[in-house]
Amino acid sequence: MSVLIVGSVAFDSIETVDGAVDYALGGSATFSSVAASYFSPVRLVGVVGDDFGREHVRFLESRRIDLTGLERRPGKTFYWKGRYSEGFKERETLITDLNVFEDYEPTLPESYRDAELVFLANIAPDLQHRVLDQATNPKLVVADTMNLWINIQHGELIELIKRVDILILNDEEALQLTDETNLIRAGRAILTYGPSRVIIKKGEHGAVSLTNETYFAAPAYPTAEVKDPTGAGDSFAGAFMGYLAAAGDVSEATVRRGILYGTAVASFTVEGFSLDRLREATRDMVNARYNDLASYLAV
Repeated sequence: MSVLIVGSVAFDSIETVDGAVDYALGGSATFSSVAASYFSPVRLVGVVGDDFGREHVRFLESRRIDLTGLERRPGKTFYWKGRYSEGFKERETLITDLNVFEDYEPTLPESYRDAELVFLANIAPDLQHRVLDQATNPKLVVADTMNLWINIQHGELIELIKRVDILILNDEEALQLTDETNLIRAGRAILTYGPSRVIIKKGEHGAVSLTNETYFAAPAYPTAEVKDPTGAGDSFAGAFMGYLAAAGDVSEATVRRGILYGTAVASFTVEGFSLDRLREATRDMVNARYNDLASYLAV
């Protein structure tokens, strides 16, 4: 089973205490698609400019990512430049150029519209709505979001949450969305908005999953060398979706394994700039980290 992923494809320039990269491949759809491809084929929907080189296309296609839904327009690809403080406590946005993404309207190719697993990666909620309006047969819809959309498209986001099965967001966003000061209360509040499950990412402290009947806390992988956290959350969500597609079910046990696999893949992302480590890491390497994580939960 393949995963339909809709989000941004971008170029990133990033500065950290460990160095810098310019115009590296990035974007929510890119990270999540590459992560999902460890486990299942992917159908990607996004937009790029005519500066998006053939080498990037070849890399994505080499990862079992179908690019029929990747629209190419005259102009420049979405560009973001940011700087992280020492210890990655703060991230400063230096430049955001939407370019061809500014007036983008995602259109699903006819061959994508029957997708059973849909991941709405981090883009504006109104665009996520339009994707769902075009999907004819989704069995599982998972969405990611961020603080920007909570601020400027709050109403659209709440309406979107009513339409999804699983919402993924980080701890700060969960508190912001619900006006709560406690993460568990925030998770319980989000469940009242409509999804059957909420997964809250806590960075170096792991992730928690809540339904009305279950609770699961996963540890983070003990990564000692963090170079660039950009795309870690997208990688987590993409690998989670890819594993669910490969497993073919969404039982509690499968979801928990998917969370651990998402954590394992994200741990590689942060060890290098852009997609450097995901280009190098094999499925066997991911499996080894999954096994480590599972062992940490043993009693």
